[in-house]
Amino acid sequence: MLGQSELWWQAVGLFVQHFSGWESRWLAARGDDEAERKEVHALRSAAANVGASNVACAAAVLEELIALRLAGKPVEIPPSVRWYVQDCFRVAWRAASDARLRDSLALGKVA
Repeated sequence: MLGQSELWWQAVGLFVQHFSGWESRWLAARGDDEAERKEVHALRSAAANVGASNVACAAAVLEELIALRLAGKPVEIPPSVRWYVQDCFRVAWRAASDARLRDSLALGKVA
């Protein structure tokens, strides 16, 4: 973030805001490889922007498996891959949300 912490905090705030409903959108997209790939790709990119590397890496694995399916390869996605993405997302989103709230409280932005 070019050494500017306020840019990182903005990215964290956007991550928390834009991805608060990600899990339900992702679950609804399951069964539609293209829709699921888009949801997973969005998560991968946003997670990388805020430094949530475990989420970004897990999402990258899932995105690649889905891309293979979209390319016509008979690839089964192990349930453990999706569970891991879901778990990583929940941990990262909760941490980002808590950090954003603490930052807002410290700056007096929340009563």
